[in-house]
Amino acid sequence: MSAGAKTATAGSPAAGAAGGGVAEPADAAGRLFGRLTVLPALLVMAWLLAGLPLLLLGLFTPVLMLVLSVPLAAVLVAVGLRWIPGRWRSPLPLRKPEHARTPWWAVVAVVAIAVAFGVDQMIYHSQQIIVMRDPASYLQFGNWIAHHGSLPIPQDRAAFSGSHHVLSFGSFAFYQVGGTVVPQFMAGLPMILAGGFWMGGVGAAAALAPVLGALAVLTFGGLVARLVGPRWAPLGALVLAISMPEQFTSRSTYSEPVVQILFLGGLCFVIDSFDADKIGTRVTAALGGLALGLTLLVRIDGASDMLPVIPYCGLLLLGRRRQAVPLLAGLVVGAVYGGVDGLVLSRPYLTSIKSSLEPFVLVAVAVVMLTVVAVLALWQRGLPEVRGRWLPNAVAVLAFVVTIGFAIRPHFQTVHGQMTKTTQDVIASFQRADHLAVDPTRLYYEISLHWVFWYIGVPAVVLGTLGAAVLSRRCLWGRAPMWTLALMTFAWTIVTALYQPAITPDQPWASRRLVPAVLPGFILLAVWASSWLVGQLRQRGFDRVTCGGLGAVCAAALVLPAAITTYGLGIARGGPLGIKPTTVSVAFTTTYSGEITAISGMCAAIPRNASVVIVDDPIADHLAEVVRGMCDVPVARLSRVRLPAVQQVVRGIRQAGRRPVLLAAARSQLTPYGGPTRQVMALRSRQDEHTLTTPPRATWKLTFSVWMSEPSR
Repeated sequence: MSAGAKTATAGSPAAGAAGGGVAEPADAAGRLFGRLTVLPALLVMAWLLAGLPLLLLGLFTPVLMLVLSVPLAAVLVAVGLRWIPGRWRSPLPLRKPEHARTPWWAVVAVVAIAVAFGVDQMIYHSQQIIVMRDPASYLQFGNWIAHHGSLPIPQDRAAFSGSHHVLSFGSFAFYQVGGTVVPQFMAGLPMILAGGFWMGGVGAAAALAPVLGALAVLTFGGLVARLVGPRWAPLGALVLAISMPEQFTSRSTYSEPVVQILFLGGLCFVIDSFDADKIGTRVTAALGGLALGLTLLVRIDGASDMLPVIPYCGLLLLGRRRQAVPLLAGLVVGAVYGGVDGLVLSRPYLTSIKSSLEPFVLVAVAVVMLTVVAVLALWQRGLPEVRGRWLPNAVAVLAFVVTIGFAIRPHFQTVHGQMTKTTQDVIASFQRADHLAVDPTRLYYEISLHWVFWYIGVPAVVLGTLGAAVLSRRCLWGRAPMWTLALMTFAWTIVTALYQPAITPDQPWASRRLVPAVLPGFILLAVWASSWLVGQLRQRGFDRVTCGGLGAVCAAALVLPAAITTYGLGIARGGPLGIKPTTVSVAFTTTYSGEITAISGMCAAIPRNASVVIVDDPIADHLAEVVRGMCDVPVARLSRVRLPAVQQVVRGIRQAGRRPVLLAAARSQLTPYGGPTRQVMALRSRQDEHTLTTPPRATWKLTFSVWMSEPSR
């Protein structure tokens, strides 16, 4: 038997990686559902593909973006949606032939869940404008490129004349590099937020977060439909939508929902490529690879998430599949976009995380080399068939071993790490607020699986592990071909993210590490395990009531734990029956509200021809880029605040023909320098809680006070 024939057999590993039976004829509901759920990824790809070259050229303007992105989006949508199948291979035996069709109620339910999620998040969405953590950093990045169209950010030293040598120009998430200021993060999300600024200013940009979150939920529903079945898609979308981390990252301008759109949408395209015709196979595979590769342009961790695609492409090559080269080409193009962004626009950021990047680069090189060697060695023979049960059984057992290992990890390990003095001070403050022993080097990564328990429940983890175990056996035997890439990527990402979350461990902040793939992976696997269990009963002759009852129990086991954590459902003493339901939750609380109004008031108070000097370090860290980008005046900070230094800076500003303005957190910091003082910001709001060993149940008070003076001559 030839290698090509051998690898095409149903029981071969390559078939398990790449192919399967014949899909059923399309139906209208299925085709609409399939197209709707990949449309967000196509639109995001078009915007990013057009945006980065313009940003690199300093021509990132609304007119040029429309000129390039709209035709590109039209092409991608027309080409990408053309070959989306209207029906997918059922991963499990169907009770009735008509169940292969997509019911309209499933399409309506998933769309309704996504819309309801978006509306809810819009009602409670945050206004993180002051740079405290990533959302405001992304927003300020987006604001700058929306109004200036280029990077890096100039320091405007001339506005301070000869005094600039005693000043500095960096702040939180904005590095001072030579004579410029460089934003910290990847440019993908800021380019999307720039579109919001063009449409309706800072309010519209902040409101994009719920829209992106809703599109991510919709995309996930499409992935569940492809891998589990359309009838199970509403359950998967609902569990993801009510999980607290999904809501948390969709209320502020986090990068995770955009990554979900690209990552989950890319998997959808790869799955669809196996039900398309010859050219459709190549086009959809290329789009899938491109979407997966572009995650790097949005989030540096996307490099790790896409790593399993490389050995998967090796399987496709050995199986002589048409998808192999287009998938790899698309992945490379997307990764190049991200690499160019990181090396050209965000190099200081990559330098700052060099200790984390270097080990990953070594792993990536090793994976590529091993894949190339394996393909060359096995090219003539193809992959050997998996015979016997020991390997599939061992891999299935490994899934349970890994989960149990993470579950008991807190009993055997306490994770510490080397951190900056600032980070240690922050963790110590969180520990004191939580009434914990103060140990600033603790990272709490040993309880990372417990984070998942908090947010979607133990049943989801147990069912997800069961699903991973059963599916790994089926993939090795070639019985679940569509699952191979998804299982590889989710397994890799779940293990690496839980082992080393690489984030400050306070909740809900740290929960964002679970959003791109950990929670979707567990939920997807758990829903599949639920469908598999129901199918097992059905095959053994149990009646519809029994099967339906088991399905309802599984659905409740997935929905209720997530709802209990997110909405704080509980029982307390009181009421006519002695007990009463209670809710203690942050789900219906708006955080960081009022910041747009506060910033607008501060900017209105600063004269148009001012040069601003901030003489308070915390205020400079939080507001320097806000003043520069949103108030549109030159700004610098003076860390060593002494009267002669301030007088020198003031003289330099006046020599430049501008008005000197000083900002600080209190009036007393400004009175030594003369001139009238007034308060230009008095913000009273709420911020996210910072818990370390429990899920968040409340919010913390947030106050910001800024005083301004114009020193007298």
